[in-house]
Amino acid sequence: MVDVTGLLLIFSTLLMRGTGELEPNNGYCIENQCFIVHRDPSDFSTAQKQCRDLNGHLMTVRSSVSHDILVILLANFTGRYWIGLHLLAGCPDVDAELKGFQWVTKDSESDFFNWVQDFDSSCSSHRCVSVSKEDDFKWIQEPCAEQRAGFLCEHFIKEPCKTLAVADHESVTYTTPFGFQREDMLSVPPGTTAIRMPTETKYVCFAEQWLQAPWNCEIQEGGCEYKCAVDKNVPSCYCPPGQTVNPANKVTCEVATDDPCIKLGCMHACLQQGNTYKCLCDLGFKLAADGRTCVDLNDCTDERQCPGENFMCVNTLGGFQCVCKDGYKMTGGLCVDVDECVSAPCEHLCTNTPGSYKCHCYDGYKEDSKEPYKCKLHCGKAECPAECDPNDRLQCYCPEGYISDERADHTVCIDIDECAFFYCDQGCKNTFGSYVCACNSGYTLVGQYKCVKNEDDSDFDGGSGGSGATTTLPSAPPVTYPNPTRQPSGVTPGGLAGIIVCTAIFIVFVVFVAHHMLCGRDKMKSATALEARGGETHGSQQGTTDV
Repeated sequence: MVDVTGLLLIFSTLLMRGTGELEPNNGYCIENQCFIVHRDPSDFSTAQKQCRDLNGHLMTVRSSVSHDILVILLANFTGRYWIGLHLLAGCPDVDAELKGFQWVTKDSESDFFNWVQDFDSSCSSHRCVSVSKEDDFKWIQEPCAEQRAGFLCEHFIKEPCKTLAVADHESVTYTTPFGFQREDMLSVPPGTTAIRMPTETKYVCFAEQWLQAPWNCEIQEGGCEYKCAVDKNVPSCYCPPGQTVNPANKVTCEVATDDPCIKLGCMHACLQQGNTYKCLCDLGFKLAADGRTCVDLNDCTDERQCPGENFMCVNTLGGFQCVCKDGYKMTGGLCVDVDECVSAPCEHLCTNTPGSYKCHCYDGYKEDSKEPYKCKLHCGKAECPAECDPNDRLQCYCPEGYISDERADHTVCIDIDECAFFYCDQGCKNTFGSYVCACNSGYTLVGQYKCVKNEDDSDFDGGSGGSGATTTLPSAPPVTYPNPTRQPSGVTPGGLAGIIVCTAIFIVFVVFVAHHMLCGRDKMKSATALEARGGETHGSQQGTTDV
């Protein structure tokens, strides 16, 4: 069995090249060249790009042979079609064989010339060339920016096959990977399939030789009319229930008078081996223990799948798909890097990388560890200039763990020494913008600030003779106590209780004083009233005496 791995790659490349919207209308191959006509209205520049996208170029008519092929291709088409001849700059040169024009292959070599009789040699003449059946395929100057009926492409092919020999009662139809069919070609590109009639025998061209079907099942079902299966690395065609494979061509299906496969109840395929029949599975499946059910294989375990750069294999039911890796997109059959920075994913600066991107921050900022695409203020030393509003110099901002300090003509950010507030149980190390708690030997740091005595060191007084060794910050966030990367509240629970008690005493004292003052005022009013009443009594008595 011939190794057709290379054929698989050829098919993948050529078929991928033909998956665009552009479809050929006719074509012809000879020796190492294929010529294709596309009836797609285009200007010269668009036509040139279309051919280039198909790994070819606009047709060059350098010989009488290529001219004859052009006539064959356009024999049944009307309208004007671009060929690969144009004037790049300057004026035409009537003394030159190509009149100063040049082929799109960037050379002026030619053994054939077919200019129209009334050639325009003025400097204002049109610079591109078209041909048509109506003008006997003469080379006519055309405005490059105007649309014509279509264009002709030329392709170079490697390792072509010669056409198959046929008897008088036979015919062969060739289907090329470029998408056109013919019976009268002199050579065909690799990947071309051929069907010999009336036997319906099928072949594929690979490395200048023809392989008869069934071939590798990964390539067009091995050439089978229905489906292809592999038994002991040998591809075989099979047919639906009630039909059997034609023993002459081994690919087509015909009605079976008595089909033993129906009784087997195979999930996928039934294959005859001598006088016996057995079940097989489609490509991408394997036969289960019951001998008739098929289960999916993981095709992506084969490293040969999806060999292109930046491709990845995705397993599917009974097969696989070749897709681009994250950060890449499919363009012209290739996985091309996506420039993520175009969509501005970063808060400050963005650098595109193969398959990804990297965010950066302006000076005085650093990446936010929780959201790497964002930036936050950063100092990294004891004192830094504050970030102030240019329209309001009093509106300034400092990084976390810093406090602003107004100077004569500017504002600075000064690192807060959190260790001075005794947030840690035992040891504390101040850092720029934060602090780190540590525990003595025999203790474990819990909740990033609290030191808990180790159970296995219960007989050791860790509070008096510890080594003072520090520990790293734990990954778990604190639950009820402040994170050391922030300055917590300056009021402790004890201090808060003292404030509450003092406030209560003060309120009682104020009530007492108010009550005392009110009582004193009432007493003074009572004494004054009594004194006045006494005076009135005394006066009346005197008046009586005088009388």
